[in-house]
Amino acid sequence: MAVEDERLRRVWEGRWVVSRAWIVGYTGAAESTVTRWYTERGRRPEHLRHPEAVCTVGRTVYFDQQAVEAFWTAWQQDVGTQRLGSGRRPGDGQGTRGGGPGREQRERAVAVALAALRRHGGPRRGLAAELAREHGGVARSWQRAVTEALATFESEQSQAGDGSS
Repeated sequence: MAVEDERLRRVWEGRWVVSRAWIVGYTGAAESTVTRWYTERGRRPEHLRHPEAVCTVGRTVYFDQQAVEAFWTAWQQDVGTQRLGSGRRPGDGQGTRGGGPGREQRERAVAVALAALRRHGGPRRGLAAELAREHGGVARSWQRAVTEALATFESEQSQAGDGSS
């Protein structure tokens, strides 16, 4: 039988206590979320309040395991079911590259930027700012569209160069 890591879970005064790292693994919440639950416990209804700390060993804070499990059960019943984040829409972590309504807008911006690159024969300083003034939006978003369009433009240029040799 493996020895349990005492940084995660240990016996303190006859009861099991757990660290924030254990709570992260148990709930699936991010460490920042677990910390926020603890710091904002005074603003929550009592049944949804993160338990108080039981002890600190070194720099690790421990909470009563039964109280944490009861808190998590109440949180799931009130806020959602299963693990934290299960109700979030899946994504690839890459913004609008994964599809969805924002992707359509991005594709239009890339098409406009590609047309401008073709019209001017390639990239030029200030193109993103010019597109932002002409079509609305912020220059940084247009810069991303120009960068994405530039890959297509350069690919077209290299293919045209290969075909004319």
